Amino acid sequence: MSGQLLNLEATSHKSRVLDSFLAGRDGAAERAGIVALGENSSGSMSMGELANLLGAANRSVSGKSVTESTAMRVSAVYGCIARLVGAISSLPVGVFERGEKQGRAPAEDHPYWWFLNEQANPEMSAATAWKVLINRQLCDGDGFAELLRPSFSSGNVKGWHPRRMQPFREGGKFYYRVFPAGGGSYVLPPDDVIHLKSLGFNDETLLSPSPLCHAALDIVGTAIAGQEYAGQFFGGAANFDYALKTASKLDKAQLEQLKASLIARAQNGGRGPLILSGGLEPAQLSVNSKDAEILATRLFTVEEICRVFGVPPHMVGHTEKTSSWGTGMAEQGGNFVRYVLNDRLNEIKQEFNRRLWPTGERFFIAHQTEALENGDQRARFEAYRIALGRAGEQPFMDATEIRRLENMPPNTNLMMNVAGAPPVKEPE
Repeated sequence: MSGQLLNLEATSHKSRVLDSFLAGRDGAAERAGIVALGENSSGSMSMGELANLLGAANRSVSGKSVTESTAMRVSAVYGCIARLVGAISSLPVGVFERGEKQGRAPAEDHPYWWFLNEQANPEMSAATAWKVLINRQLCDGDGFAELLRPSFSSGNVKGWHPRRMQPFREGGKFYYRVFPAGGGSYVLPPDDVIHLKSLGFNDETLLSPSPLCHAALDIVGTAIAGQEYAGQFFGGAANFDYALKTASKLDKAQLEQLKASLIARAQNGGRGPLILSGGLEPAQLSVNSKDAEILATRLFTVEEICRVFGVPPHMVGHTEKTSSWGTGMAEQGGNFVRYVLNDRLNEIKQEFNRRLWPTGERFFIAHQTEALENGDQRARFEAYRIALGRAGEQPFMDATEIRRLENMPPNTNLMMNVAGAPPVKEPE
């Protein structure tokens, strides 16, 4: 056509339907791999991003796509996450003050204690906020939370809120783009963000690989496939296959009669007698070795999933083998704290401390794990007796400290000196 020029410039094309879908669902852009970073966004979709959107990037060797939704339907995955999330969210978080000799004393009246233990923000209790934060770290690889301040320039914190975020670099610095549940987005500096990372954190992407879709991808996919196979098996009334054998040849009438009998049995849900003639005899077929191996795989996947999350199998109800985590509940609870929780609790403690008190103030937080490590009442009271010096040892606690550990109020009439003297009533 004369008088017209062809525009050979590459232009970006967007899908109105796709954009509407992503905008209407919290976190859909991150899960699809499409990061809305304003000037940092190219506006196009790579093959990797398209694969994430279609679920192909998280497809296991079993052919099953592993996402948070599908993985949480596997009881072992749900049990491991529930144990870790429940244990951490139930632990009290103490606010302490460093003493002259770098000891610690409870700062019970500190304003931060309330949002760490009771109400994190107007929408969530502290327990709920901890569950959301830890669950995001276990499922996505990273857990993010926004520190809520009275004003933009305030150094104080009045609460915190778990959020979906995407870190990015801009001008040599990195920031966090927040995607709140109500839609839209805004950017926060690192000082206002709690970022819990996982093993394998990538300094280039500023993100950690998802335990579900990285370390446990194939084993969870196998568990999903095995679970579906078992469901289909029992969906067929758990009936074994059978064969009909005869030494003679059936005529046309006998074949028609057998066909009608089989159809009637199938229409009755696989129940009812078969009408056999012509010397036919039923022969039941047992489960073949391949099917038996698939069913046994379900037990194997439980241990593999527990290995990824570091949770003892017996804590998710897998008690087929003897536990090596201790003989009593107190010993097992102590080992669970030492070998599983301490790593996560230490990261939480350090991340909150460096954001709540960036100048290294005298205050700090720490989880109080005594509730999980305590033995039975008799063993606990015997330990208190030793701490008071009643067994001949040098005392290192007094009755007031013991009452605090037992969540009992102070008794002003109870006086105890370091030598372990009997209590005396304070003079009026």
